[in-house]
Amino acid sequence: MQHWIELNMTPGIGPRVAAKLLERFGSAERVLCALRAELEPMKLPPETIESIIKREKREAAEVEIDKVRAAGGDVMIVDDGSYPALLREISDPPITLYVKGAWELCVGQPCVAIVGSRRCSTYGVNTAQMLSRELASHGVTIVSGLARGIDAAAHRGAMEAGGRTVAVMGTGLDDIYPRDHEKLAAQILETGGALVTEFPLGTPPIPPNFPYRNRIISGLSLGTVLVEATERSGSLITARLAMEQNREVFAVPGNITSRTSFGTNYLIKGAGAKLVQQWQDIAQELPPEIAARILPPELGESDSSPDTPPEAEQREPANLSEHERAVWDLLSPDDQKHIDSLMLESKLTIAELTAALLGLEMRDAVRRLPGNSYVKKL
Repeated sequence: MQHWIELNMTPGIGPRVAAKLLERFGSAERVLCALRAELEPMKLPPETIESIIKREKREAAEVEIDKVRAAGGDVMIVDDGSYPALLREISDPPITLYVKGAWELCVGQPCVAIVGSRRCSTYGVNTAQMLSRELASHGVTIVSGLARGIDAAAHRGAMEAGGRTVAVMGTGLDDIYPRDHEKLAAQILETGGALVTEFPLGTPPIPPNFPYRNRIISGLSLGTVLVEATERSGSLITARLAMEQNREVFAVPGNITSRTSFGTNYLIKGAGAKLVQQWQDIAQELPPEIAARILPPELGESDSSPDTPPEAEQREPANLSEHERAVWDLLSPDDQKHIDSLMLESKLTIAELTAALLGLEMRDAVRRLPGNSYVKKL
């Protein structure tokens, strides 16, 4: 293991260079023992060759292993039997994976990635949570990137269903980014999920890291679902990588006037992505043995058929009071409404409205957003 970590820490050696070196020498140990005359034809930067010849990262690799394990993590290497088979299939798999949490349980299940815009709409958050929740409740592990917006909604949807989720990081295991997702990362671990990264401890969140992270998100997954993306969204990179890796790509259609719908609508229109309305649309495209296991046997004969519009699942909760029903009818899962608008439209007093909203929140039927706004919860 130490040789692999040492090679991964060597400056100038990224995934593609590592793949070339391993193809030439066969193992990390043989790369690190190579002669200068053997390394120079590989067209490596001079400083990289010097680092290998002098074994500059040997001691750092020894310390790294101890620190990772002291923090409750572990390191997997690409030729290890516990390394994810799907990820090993890509052209440039990370030679080391730093992991924390119930990793073996997570990758023992079929994985689907759900990604999208950081600056997303209420519609996007609700859709990501709904898809994630349904897939996770049927035994699918949800993979995403721990970012704000759609990624966070995907992780939370899986946890709400009692399922598992994997967060792929663009930093070291000891540097949660964004900072305000430290609690989310802790919840992922507490609920049987996992954190994973290819980057050594102490790696900061610099922009070049995140495209590398994206290939792991798609590489771990049988398919990637895009929920909202602007024209230059990083999640479009994940979708492109999934296509290059010969994995399924799905997209949720959006409002044609919305900036965050450009990426998803483009993928459906011009790149062959499969349109998604419900979780069954995704499940049906997974390998037959997995689809047969997670799809209901009566699919196509019941209200859960993919031909049933999503609105059919927004059933009114049972035993609503008159005031709760009035508020429920005014709310939508896509457009938030401020409490002042609800009071005007419902004609309830503030006390009656507050009580009705509290009752609906306790039934998990509505969600309160920042600024005293509310939406139906799918």
